[in-house]
Amino acid sequence: MDSIDRAIIDQLRLNCRQSNVELAEAVGLTPSPCLRRVKRLEDEGVITGYHASFAPAAVDRSFEVLVDIELHDQTPENTERFEAELVSHPEVVEARRMFGSPDFEVIVATKDLAAYEQFMSAKLLRLPGIGRLHSRFPMVLIKSDWPSRARSI
Repeated sequence: MDSIDRAIIDQLRLNCRQSNVELAEAVGLTPSPCLRRVKRLEDEGVITGYHASFAPAAVDRSFEVLVDIELHDQTPENTERFEAELVSHPEVVEARRMFGSPDFEVIVATKDLAAYEQFMSAKLLRLPGIGRLHSRFPMVLIKSDWPSRARSI
């Protein structure tokens, strides 16, 4: 990847709906070479997809909770089962298996605190092998490298 490929990626992160002509102009290329580069970046798996941003409140996802989870049973079979069940819930918008403690860091998005409490009690605490769960509630998202997650203060 060269500086033009990186510029293409930066431009698409900011606005993936811009036309190829607009993108080419922004990165200093003519449209045909720009389109070839975008296609190559897609074929190589550098660009993995395009998405729409939305207002979390419009889809009842404005209440985000950072959840740290530790498993009491960390066998490979249980960990795989835990992960499969965890990510099957649409409220789980991001999940990471960690080195060290906690075993998992998860972002859950629900309508409000009551909806989170219901989700935690009915779903999270019933996942296989769960040992400890710790919830933290952010006040404000100040910065995100992903424009779709950024919110104004």
